[in-house]
Amino acid sequence: MIKLKEVVIVEGRYDKIRLSSVIDGLIIETGGFRIFKDKEKVAFIRRMAQTRGVLILTDSDAAGFLIRNHLSGILPPQQVKHAYIPDIFGKERRKEKPSKEGKLGVEGVSQQVLLAAIRQAGVCCEEEEAAPQEKRPITKLDLYEAGLSGREDSAARRAAFLQACALPEHLSVNALVRVLNALMDYSTFVQTVEQLDKPAKKDKNPEENN
Repeated sequence: MIKLKEVVIVEGRYDKIRLSSVIDGLIIETGGFRIFKDKEKVAFIRRMAQTRGVLILTDSDAAGFLIRNHLSGILPPQQVKHAYIPDIFGKERRKEKPSKEGKLGVEGVSQQVLLAAIRQAGVCCEEEEAAPQEKRPITKLDLYEAGLSGREDSAARRAAFLQACALPEHLSVNALVRVLNALMDYSTFVQTVEQLDKPAKKDKNPEENN
């Protein structure tokens, strides 16, 4: 298993599950063609591309390239890297029939094929670099202590926090932990939480607005 700096974008849930056995990193699903209309997820991907860079890893069929080309068109090229799996014909175990083009997708190829494709993309693999300095991770306990989970008003507070971070409102607590560790350090997390508790500034001379 390798640890990646870049955020990896795949098409669907089974691709994500398969890739999770190969890499330690943040993986985002496009939901297939839903990415064409999902403005919230597009904004999220743009944010992650700007912060960490992204690696696009879609299937090698026409649909996969359509999604890949769409993402390439909405993201700055310097923030994007591409991993391509070779044309391997066969059928995924969970499917009754092969795909339309008969090619295996990300979920169907071996770990060796996935690792080779990722390394060829020129991404930052921790196993090939000097060990980075350890940093204090953001944990689920931190979210609880900050009132973002497990409390009576956590849902509303978490919604405000997500809005302050420009993150999708439907992120689960587990997903939020992974995203925060990819997006910011612990001190930035604390500062963002503290901002939630500061009262909104009022106009010094409200009569001037009358």
